[in-house]
Amino acid sequence: MNLIDIGANLTHDSFSDDRDEVINRAAENGVKQMVLTGASEEGSHKALALAKTRPGILFSTAGVHPHHAAEYTVDVDKALRALLIDDAVVAVGECGLDYFRDFSPRDAQREAFDQQLEIAVDLELPVFLHQRDAHDDFVEQLTPQLKKITRAVAHCFTGTEAQLKTYLDMGLYIGITGWICDERRGAHLHDIVHLIPDDKLMIETDAPYLMPRTLTPKPATRRNEPAYLIEVLRVVADARNQSVQDVAAYTTATAIKFFGIPNI
Repeated sequence: MNLIDIGANLTHDSFSDDRDEVINRAAENGVKQMVLTGASEEGSHKALALAKTRPGILFSTAGVHPHHAAEYTVDVDKALRALLIDDAVVAVGECGLDYFRDFSPRDAQREAFDQQLEIAVDLELPVFLHQRDAHDDFVEQLTPQLKKITRAVAHCFTGTEAQLKTYLDMGLYIGITGWICDERRGAHLHDIVHLIPDDKLMIETDAPYLMPRTLTPKPATRRNEPAYLIEVLRVVADARNQSVQDVAAYTTATAIKFFGIPNI
């Protein structure tokens, strides 16, 4: 089984002591390739540096998360453009809007989002999107750019059926995480994940966040890691009434096509 984790924050400090072991454990559990998330200028540099240590296995994104939107400057824009020229950097983002935390002013979030969508248009790269509690503004801002953007994925989708249908109508790909394994807040995803066409679905861990709560036995720590992508796969396959093998095959094929990475 060859799985691709399309969203892992492996530069996070929680992996500092055992990052190589985490990557090796992932491979032992079928996760052969990963896309490392860049969420700030510094984080994007770190993600690329890590990706360079395992060519063809690790890839990265480069972008500024809405939490850091207030830090977005002309110099940051130039730095992202320079990073995105590298073949190991396969998407713009993580970028979008987050009104749940509002760590950056909303005007700053919208401006940083616009700037990164322009980068995606200019460089003809896919976009790795973030949206939380900002659906209407997100759709309004993204829609005019979609005709010019090659591909875009709604990373870590947690929304409603209506929101999912809107994203699919917009042509977005959908990333599903361990949120679907959380009986407290993700149960609704079981009822709607079947609506996603096979060729629009990808899976991710968002490690070290969103540990699948259905894991048995329970891990000793609350840190999520890419090896647990297989549990997201299992729950998604069950909810879609499909085999694990089939879901693994088409989510991997979709990720290869979406990010333009080699098939190993």
